[in-house]
Amino acid sequence: MSIRNRAMAGEQVLGAMIFEFFSPGIPQLLSNAGCEYVLYDMEHTGIGLETLKEQVSYCRGLPITPMVRVPRGEYHFLARALDIGMQGVMIPMVESAEEAARIADATRYPPVGRRGAAFGFAHDDYSGGDPKDKMARANDEVTVIAQIETERGLANVDEIAAVVGIDVLWVGHFDLANFLGIPADFQNPIFLDAVQAVVAAARKAGKGLGFMPADAAWAREYKGYGFNMLAVGTDQGLLAQGVRSVLQSVEDA
Repeated sequence: MSIRNRAMAGEQVLGAMIFEFFSPGIPQLLSNAGCEYVLYDMEHTGIGLETLKEQVSYCRGLPITPMVRVPRGEYHFLARALDIGMQGVMIPMVESAEEAARIADATRYPPVGRRGAAFGFAHDDYSGGDPKDKMARANDEVTVIAQIETERGLANVDEIAAVVGIDVLWVGHFDLANFLGIPADFQNPIFLDAVQAVVAAARKAGKGLGFMPADAAWAREYKGYGFNMLAVGTDQGLLAQGVRSVLQSVEDA
């Protein structure tokens, strides 16, 4: 079963978000660590499609699924990310059902969407075969993740979740807290109520729930809330934390 269908069924799907370390060994390292997917970030990093296409090639032959957070939910980001071989897309700041419907259209082939077709390219491993089968398989397996991270998205979360083609609701915690007027206050009742509203919307619509925990405590907390698609991050933060812990042990010795 694909990650998309497993996430929508409420199964646990674990991965990592990558913001800084775009090296050839990262997919193998993450796979060795137990990740089923790697989610590259375009929104905040400056990384381009050419670099991402290389990252897709590093994932080939490994039991790890490449996905990407695009800068915004526009066709030229979404369709091109899928064409270079990404098997899932995350869209920041989704705020309405109309926007969600446009995203769903851009990421699915006809008859259910309006994604442009080209075959024998990176997204189908440069292979031959029946285009109808390829389109049907892509429509079923590509994972589309809508981030709920503004007060507008929160107000419309039930309508966004109901859109066919939106597969996962993902809480963007920093932005959501900012737009709720409580920056970085993740234990504030206002924030926790917002999280529960996203959980309720996803469950009602049969969609997956995603979150990026920065440490084990957050991972356990959000798994307890019902989030089943977790991506550890940030990569640079985890590296700094690991280095700091070793150096601190030397200093304390």
